[in-house]
Amino acid sequence: MEAREKHKFYGAVTVGERGQIVIPQEARDALEINPGDKLLIFGGMGKGPGLMVMKSEEVTKFVAEAMANLSNLEKLARESKER
Repeated sequence: MEAREKHKFYGAVTVGERGQIVIPQEARDALEINPGDKLLIFGGMGKGPGLMVMKSEEVTKFVAEAMANLSNLEKLARESKER
């Protein structure tokens, strides 16, 4: 996949009667969203009302990296106290 733009507008969607939306094809292609992918929906992430949609595997990677970084920081803090 090519490097993604940080912020990109893919178009407008309409919420259907059952609360469903269709992710535009260009967005699905660029973000490699495929049938069967699990997406997580977050609210309240910005300064106003809105939604953020992320692939669950990306959230899992982010959390794993954050935990590894936290472990490293804790280790450095312990080592610093021992000196």
